[in-house]
Amino acid sequence: MTSQRAIRGYTALLLAGRRSASDPLAAAAGAPHRVLLDVGGVPMLERVLRTLVETPCIGDIVISIDRPELLESYAGIAQLRRDQRGHIAVVRSADSPSRSVLQALDDGSPEQPLLVTTADHALLRVEMIEHFLGEAETRGGDASVALVAESLLRERFPESVRTYLPFAGERYSGANLFALLTPRARRAVEFWTRAESFRKRPWRLVASFGPAALLYFLLRRFDLDTAFERASDSIGARVVAVTMPFAEAAVDVDKMSDLELVNRILDEQDAEP
Repeated sequence: MTSQRAIRGYTALLLAGRRSASDPLAAAAGAPHRVLLDVGGVPMLERVLRTLVETPCIGDIVISIDRPELLESYAGIAQLRRDQRGHIAVVRSADSPSRSVLQALDDGSPEQPLLVTTADHALLRVEMIEHFLGEAETRGGDASVALVAESLLRERFPESVRTYLPFAGERYSGANLFALLTPRARRAVEFWTRAESFRKRPWRLVASFGPAALLYFLLRRFDLDTAFERASDSIGARVVAVTMPFAEAAVDVDKMSDLELVNRILDEQDAEP
């Protein structure tokens, strides 16, 4: 199931900023911030952070959050930062995920490969990261995006409601894993910034590539690889889709039903012999 292990050292950017200060999910759970929700007895951000720390190809880690001061109250996160001796930095996030990534690129070296993930990726495991980065390096390109096929996700979690991008033969959900492998990957992030407002309206995103692309999209004529090749031509950087064999990779915590599903999955994993 897993691919060749990534051999390069990556900086990891952990996106933990909110789109809005109003968060019904955090309020309902009594948490000061969504990424600090209790998931399986551990704050969600801490759970993802531990996975990144345990991944051999990850070096420095940057947590991008709109309220950095909140993390000072969480002993587990503070202990991880002490244990890593300065390899975990906390910065104030920008006003959107893509702008936070651009901020990290500006602050780092253009030659340093960057793994981007999100703090609501509560089921993230080391093997998922290694599979994704191994595939990204094997396939080449400037940037890679992790996706999960709808058929795999529905087989494993039929009750999970996700947003899908349709292609010829299959629909795919995002897995909140991105690899920026070369300096040209910045062009993909700049396109992400322009397209961010279309997150829930994929047809408008496709329309930004021109009427022919929109027509093919509406007719479901593009398969996944062809669609990404066409997108790469417009973006000016080669962006590669990596399909993940882990249904859990597409499950993030956006609403209460997601939180309940994630806790159930973790309970099932704990009960396994």
